[in-house]
Amino acid sequence: MNIANVKESVQASIDVKTQLLHDTQLITQIVDLASKCTDSLHLGGKIIFCGNGGSFADAQHLSAEFTSRFLFDRPGLASIALGTNSSAMSAIGNDYGYDNVFSREIEAIANPVDVIIAITTSGNSSNILKAIDAAKIKKIFTVVLTGSGKGKISDDVITLNVPSHDTARIQECHILIGHIICGIVEEAIFGS
Repeated sequence: MNIANVKESVQASIDVKTQLLHDTQLITQIVDLASKCTDSLHLGGKIIFCGNGGSFADAQHLSAEFTSRFLFDRPGLASIALGTNSSAMSAIGNDYGYDNVFSREIEAIANPVDVIIAITTSGNSSNILKAIDAAKIKKIFTVVLTGSGKGKISDDVITLNVPSHDTARIQECHILIGHIICGIVEEAIFGS
């Protein structure tokens, strides 16, 4: 990769973020999701993340921002990334199939007062789709961070669609959105 390629990648990232910046509907959805997270935490709920591959790492990263700290020191906020218990992940995968690794954990630990944030760049991850179904059964507010296309996500599910089909650009925006949400929640609960 040469300097021109690097600049092209940086510009592509800027271009998608510029589209996000000017997408009033998406900005409103981000604010609304932060409000739902704040309400959940005030009611004793938790913020539950799940994702695969790079999105699994993003789920862990964003959950850690809640439980540790983000912009300033404050008490931890209840959050978990599904699949981080490797014994549970391997047992569920072995006993019920990999498609059920997140849904089984939702059945076990999630409550209606929680918020689930599922992350899938394509909208086609079968274990994310099953997690969404498990959340519906338990009547848990669920939002999916995805790309331009919703993939197989049903129309009755709230999606925050990053305006891109490029996995790297989508994931970069998912982290940005997660950081914004965490910052809003921190400020709403603790002030600066």
